[in-house]
Amino acid sequence: MKRYFLRIFTFLVLFTSCNRDQNNPDAYGTFEATEIMVSSLATGQIMLFNIEEGQILDSGIMVGYIDTTDLFLKQRQLIDTRDATDSRKDDLTAQIAIQEQNKENVLIEKKRVITLLKDGAATQKQMDDINANLNLIDKQISSLKIQFGGISSQVASISQQIAQLDQSISRSKIINPIKGTVLTKYAEKDEVATYGKPLYKIADLTVITLRAYVGGSQLPYIRLGALIDVAFDKDEKTNTHTKGVVSWISPSAEFTPKTIQTKEERVNLVYAVKVRVINDGSIKIGMPGEIRFMNINNQNP
Repeated sequence: MKRYFLRIFTFLVLFTSCNRDQNNPDAYGTFEATEIMVSSLATGQIMLFNIEEGQILDSGIMVGYIDTTDLFLKQRQLIDTRDATDSRKDDLTAQIAIQEQNKENVLIEKKRVITLLKDGAATQKQMDDINANLNLIDKQISSLKIQFGGISSQVASISQQIAQLDQSISRSKIINPIKGTVLTKYAEKDEVATYGKPLYKIADLTVITLRAYVGGSQLPYIRLGALIDVAFDKDEKTNTHTKGVVSWISPSAEFTPKTIQTKEERVNLVYAVKVRVINDGSIKIGMPGEIRFMNINNQNP
């Protein structure tokens, strides 16, 4: 009789143990999302900032802007300076044209003197004076062309400065980079922002990632692209189950974080795993989650 009860007791222990192993998760972790910190790209007073925490924003929209009055005034001053500098080119062009005409007149005179010189009606000094005059005109034309090139360089340099101010003015607009949910707001309208100051944090919560840790003995049960079961708390006693896709497996082992529980002891080395899950809004960043590797895609390794 004792042996009979001992056999029943042993069977119940084994059954309970097997049942517990099947119900227990294979790994635990927490949900996280790719959070983007949107910072100021300009310095000045925030004139408009239309966002609130929890608000869903589309990508590429302007959610605010920083005062650009000083930048605009500097740009107008540079534009006026560029226009005034560029206008000097017209004067130089006219002077070059006059010297070119003088040169043509002197060349005509030179031909006449050459003819007279052959006939003995002109002197060598007259020819020397004409050549000297031509050399002077060439130098004047060369000098005017150098000045023209210098003005062109100045105009190009000022144009670059204007383009830089255009870029600075465009950066004064606060453009939302991705479609997502505003997690935290760090600034308010009328505050003074400096370059690099955090303005708000945003993340796409439609697809969220469960980061879990598994032991080396569990690696054969998981592979990239595998569809696995993911569970998270529904209430105090039940879980909500969904499907997730393994998107990343750490190539190297690390010590188990103290906040994570696994089937292995905490002193053992584990591998980090990321599972991407479609989020209907029920999953929040930092929530604990569970994953099971058994019967992945209805196959055991």
